[in-house]
Amino acid sequence: MKIAIFGSCVSRDTAEFMPEAEVVAYVARHSVTSLKSPHGTAGIDLSDLNSAFQKRMVSSDLKGSGLERIAKNAEDLDVVLLDLVDERRGFWKFPDGTTMTNSIEVESCGAARAARRSGARLVEFGTDEHFDQWKSGFITLIEGLKDAELWEKTVLLDIEWAGALDGAQHPQNDGFAKAGRQWRRLQRGTRELGRELSRGRGLGEAWQSLRNIKPTEAEEYADRALSANSDYIRYRKEARSLAASSVVRESREVRIDRDHKWGPQPFHFRHADYESIVESIRQQVKKNGGEAM
Repeated sequence: MKIAIFGSCVSRDTAEFMPEAEVVAYVARHSVTSLKSPHGTAGIDLSDLNSAFQKRMVSSDLKGSGLERIAKNAEDLDVVLLDLVDERRGFWKFPDGTTMTNSIEVESCGAARAARRSGARLVEFGTDEHFDQWKSGFITLIEGLKDAELWEKTVLLDIEWAGALDGAQHPQNDGFAKAGRQWRRLQRGTRELGRELSRGRGLGEAWQSLRNIKPTEAEEYADRALSANSDYIRYRKEARSLAASSVVRESREVRIDRDHKWGPQPFHFRHADYESIVESIRQQVKKNGGEAM
């Protein structure tokens, strides 16, 4: 089975659980906004990126060539996987209206800093402006895949972020549960306040320690997943309304893998989760008349 990916870790990590699959095109670090208004590589210094893969991905975004890279392999492809992970960091909009995805690589090599100095501004994920431009770019992606006769072979991976580590219960996110987490955090802070005072710290300094109390690891994952999943809602709904087919997993159905090779993150899942997603992809490919493994 030959696969193309327009997305990031959710699709790429899933593909690694498809032993017979060959990823022939991988478009990452590339917001769909760059398909409509790519900034171009002129004046963008990527020399601080050590990885050839990173340079290739960022250059593709700057040129807006992601769709072209997939379409040229159209005759060989059995499935195209889409996910929305690379949208989460927003994009830079330059004074001339061109855009550049705000990837970690763009930040690490100084291109984001240079963009700001040149008058660009960061359009943050979740804002109305971002959503409007994303929607326009997503339609461009759809039209391009249709022109390449790939849309019926395209599967959207609509996988919510996991809010708990493997082995833990999915956090409840109603008002009572969130209030409970805040109350437990306050209790930890109060205990820390008492310890600071017993050490002879001044009240002001001890009070500051109460304000700076950090969430536990579990609370941090729960909070991050809740915030991200909330921000993604209208993007996911729009994408699913347009997609030829989708594989959907809610946050309560997946868990974070503490031993994931890229480290524990709300979008790095257990082996069992990837295997389940793969099975759903196979079913979609078979339904669409493709060659399932």
